[in-house]
Amino acid sequence: MAAVERQPIRSALRLDPATRPSRGPRSIAVPALIAGSWAAVLAAQWTGVAAALHHHELIEGGPPLALAIPAFLAAWLVMVVAMMLPASLPAIVLVEAATARLAMARRARAAFLASFLIVWAIFGLAALLGDVVVHHLVDSTPWLAERPSLVEATILAVAGAYQLVPLKRRSLTVCRHPGARAAMPTAVPENAGRLGLRHGLACLGSSWALMLLMFGEGFGSLGWMAGLTVLMVYETTGRHGERATTAAGVFLILAAVAVLSGA
Repeated sequence: MAAVERQPIRSALRLDPATRPSRGPRSIAVPALIAGSWAAVLAAQWTGVAAALHHHELIEGGPPLALAIPAFLAAWLVMVVAMMLPASLPAIVLVEAATARLAMARRARAAFLASFLIVWAIFGLAALLGDVVVHHLVDSTPWLAERPSLVEATILAVAGAYQLVPLKRRSLTVCRHPGARAAMPTAVPENAGRLGLRHGLACLGSSWALMLLMFGEGFGSLGWMAGLTVLMVYETTGRHGERATTAAGVFLILAAVAVLSGA
């Protein structure tokens, strides 16, 4: 039975966009997951839990890393679901359409989402471990300790500069699925899990610097979360996404200059 069902999954995911199955009724599972994540963020902010989940609190005088890492990853994945899944809704809809007639549709969709989230979980863990190194460097360097704005300005400058480089545009082209129909069919993998992994890597290549900025701001920074979510959604689905990418890059670089100048 497994062998019989596995072949239709491969065939459905390989279909040209113009010939894929009709979408039919859309599942509410992913929109509900996104809404639930935003509700969790708001609840954490109102109850004060968000401050305790900030990476600075977890690293500086917080619990042991064995406890801090799971707590951070839980909060980080809530942010990823709230911020990154809205930008990936076109890809999710395409996967739903491709698997609509399969007996293993739910498993295929879950594999796609799980692979996508694993990519971002690994990135979040790398950011946390890198932040541990930065904390040790700042604590051992009085000159840096006296200039905390340097770290913030550096993150803003990196995020802004990356918005302007060709790699950002190439990754965004692939992440704009199914908008970039010429690119995505050649990247369709053998199963939904590998498709989720490739889509996650493409979106990571597009948005890692913005999410690093979000990492720096922390779990409870609702303004940054809302602003960056709108930006990333428009980058992947908006008519003038590339213009928004450039404008955001210039804005972030100017913000870095403002931070350095003490404005």
